Amino acid sequence: MWLKKFLAVILAVTLLPLVLLGCSSNTPDPGGQNNAGQGELKTLHVFSGAGLRKPMDDIGVAFEDKYGVKIEYTYAGSAQNLSQLELSGEGDVYVPGSMYYYEAGKEKGLVDAKKDVAYHIPIIAVPKGNPAGIETLEDLGKDNVKVVMGDEKAAAIGKVAQKILEENGLTASVAANTVAKTATVNELVVYLTMKQADASIIWEDNVAGIEDIEIVEIAEEKNQIKTIPVCTVSNSEKKELAQQFVDFVVSEEGKNHFKNHGFKPVQ
Repeated sequence: MWLKKFLAVILAVTLLPLVLLGCSSNTPDPGGQNNAGQGELKTLHVFSGAGLRKPMDDIGVAFEDKYGVKIEYTYAGSAQNLSQLELSGEGDVYVPGSMYYYEAGKEKGLVDAKKDVAYHIPIIAVPKGNPAGIETLEDLGKDNVKVVMGDEKAAAIGKVAQKILEENGLTASVAANTVAKTATVNELVVYLTMKQADASIIWEDNVAGIEDIEIVEIAEEKNQIKTIPVCTVSNSEKKELAQQFVDFVVSEEGKNHFKNHGFKPVQ
């Protein structure tokens, strides 16, 4: 009799961990991500222009809070991001700094239909105090003025700035004064705040609220105001989720994040 009881105790001790394991597997985890592979589906990779970082960071946080989806960003010049999309064949959403790069991606079959979120307005930015006395576009070509520009082969602002200069007959004079070209708009801000240049053509939203930089507006008839598009990537394996993010970016909530950082939202 004692032997049967002893064997029963041994059997109960042996089976208890298995019973507990079985119960554990049927209990939902706190995050509700109990299914295999679900974690992967809860992440989106977004290629965004570097100059859009502030509103896109805020949108990423808001989207994750609302839908439980983590947004992983790659911030770079719009041309660099487009090249990465083409070479890697990966990514879920593309947000370039101007329509030019969207159209280039569309021609290559890299992106899908777009939606518009906000306007990019070029201005002339100068260090605080405007030491070179810059008041107009023409002043960028005056003697002894040091200009820093975005690289037209890498950054949307670089291509737009060159177009502005070309259409106003200032290409040669400003080129003679250009001391550096940068791959991203954020590097232009550094040059100006460090007073390593007298002026730059830059997006208005990128310098809004920066105490060490002043804004000189470009006359509307001489300017090139651009629209910021948002689109899904054609090769995305999470197309439905990517489209949900695009829709969120262009929603009233998403546009408010752009507005909070000095952009003019598309109506």
